[in-house]
Order: sequence, then C-alpha cells, then structure tokens
Amino acid sequence: MQATEVKFRVGDKAVYPAHGVGEVVKIVELDIAGQRQKFYEVRILDKNQTVKIPVANADALRELVSEEEIQEIFDILRERTIAFDKQTWNRRYRGFMDKIKTGSIYDVAEVLRDLYRLKTDKQLSFGERRMLDTARSLIVKEIAIAREQTEDDVKSEIEAIFVSN
Repeated sequence: MQATEVKFRVGDKAVYPAHGVGEVVKIVELDIAGQRQKFYEVRILDKNQTVKIPVANADALRELVSEEEIQEIFDILRERTIAFDKQTWNRRYRGFMDKIKTGSIYDVAEVLRDLYRLKTDKQLSFGERRMLDTARSLIVKEIAIAREQTEDDVKSEIEAIFVSN
C-alpha cells in the first residue's frame, strides 16, 4: 500500500471541479487492480451525488475560497472590457465548458461574466443559458458556504454587480 498523505479530513468542505462544493463524508480504502488505495468519499452538496476521489489525486480537490479571493472574483465580474469575436455559439460553448472544467473559481467567474454580458447583447442558446446557470450556481454556492451566508444574499450581491455595471 502506498503511503499517501491525507490533505482533507472527514467533515471538511472542498470544491470538486465542475461539480461544486462537497463535504468529505469518509475516507475509505479500496482494492483497485490489486493495490490498496485510499479514497475521499465526497458528497456533492447541491446534488444527490457522492464521488470517490483517490487521496493520491487530492489535487483534484481544492479548498473553499477565502474572503480575499472572493473580492478578486467580484473584480473579475466587474470587468467591462470583454470583446466577443464572431464565434459560433457551439465553439464559444466548448471554450466556456473547458474553463468550467479547470476547477478554477476565477475561470468560472469569467464564464459567468462573459455569458451575462453576452446575454445583454443577444439571446443565448439553450446550452449557453444552462452554462450561465451552472457558472452562477457554482460561484454562489461556494461563496455562500465560505462566508456562511445564504445563497440568496450572495446571488443578490452578484446581480448588483451586473446591474451597476
């Protein structure tokens, strides 16, 4: 068995890219291909879903954002100099999806900002509307949990950024 350092403990909240905030509910050992490995069992908070993530791949999980990082996210959302080229919606969609999959809250904030701004210029495709909802949900949920606020309060704060800009 490989000695792998456990980065998160049971009860810790962590972000699993493209899935959102989860809580480590237990750490289990499983035999995979003849080797004993440790896994985090993470319950994704806004879905009825549990995922197992190898402790050796703990980099796939990240800690919740700090208040300083939240302010950086809000700065990204306030940026006005967004230039949209004349890409087709599906090429834009793939680019946005790639950003969401990185797990970086800053990339997700850029997707939210860009889709919100695009929405004011033209009608979004069905996929883009769903992605806007996904990006908003990922950011709102993480900030609400990190700040111990309600999701409605965070959503209002984000909406105010777009209204005032």
